[in-house]
Amino acid sequence: MCLISQGIENENVDTKQADIFYKDDTITAFIASHWWPNNKGHVIIVSNRHFENIYDLPDEVLNKIHSLEKLVAKALKESYSCDGVSSRQHNEPDGGQDVWHYHLHVFPRYKDDRLYLLHDKKELSQPKDRKIFAEKLKKYFNS
Repeated sequence: MCLISQGIENENVDTKQADIFYKDDTITAFIASHWWPNNKGHVIIVSNRHFENIYDLPDEVLNKIHSLEKLVAKALKESYSCDGVSSRQHNEPDGGQDVWHYHLHVFPRYKDDRLYLLHDKKELSQPKDRKIFAEKLKKYFNS
């Protein structure tokens, strides 16, 4: 996550710079590289500075992330025509954290999408497929 917000792209980083649709001095939002079958194009919001989890995250950064989360939720509803939105974030191994940089997932939700039942079915998406979703959100945020 640190590399993404620093603009670094290489063979070890699945996320590409073209996946980013929002960036400011504090936070970055991009289309996730791994998708669940029925919730393609979900978003990850990260802090540009490294914070391992919510316990380390300063309130001013947390507030910016959650303000953007609200805007992303509205953007997903309008740009993807989804039926709803879910957000989630994990802390520590027993809390489900497996990436050691604070990040918040924002999922487009659809009737009967079974997001939480298909957790083990996520797969790597292709940059060309992510670009379609990133372009939709860039258009929304630039309007």
